[in-house]
Amino acid sequence: MTTLGLVVAQFNRPITEQMEQAAIEAAEAGGADISETVSVPGVYDAPLAADRLARQPEIDAVAVIGTVITGDTDHDQVISDATAQRLSDVSLERDTPVTLGVTGPGMSAAEARERVENAAKAVDGALELVSELPSPE
Repeated sequence: MTTLGLVVAQFNRPITEQMEQAAIEAAEAGGADISETVSVPGVYDAPLAADRLARQPEIDAVAVIGTVITGDTDHDQVISDATAQRLSDVSLERDTPVTLGVTGPGMSAAEARERVENAAKAVDGALELVSELPSPE
């Protein structure tokens, strides 16, 4: 059985709560176990949590979920870009799949609610990577 770590951003919680539920359902449907869920304030805080989970030998992959909603500045773009880059770095540095189930930037809250299923896609992607990647040995 594949063991996942899950990182859930709390900012925009009414949306990320639905995303968390979609991720849990996708893990169950894929026959995976979510061994640990780490809540972080926002998506910008996710790379450290993903790194800590990826260090655990029993964790096969980490799925990160959250949403970044646009505001009056380019802040959403900056946050999304920085987060995606660091999560990619964690995946490579830890040799553990880390998938991005973060919606945004450039979305309204209504658009974010329409993309709740991206969390399930992140879990599905993590499971696929675990099964398809060749062994590092």
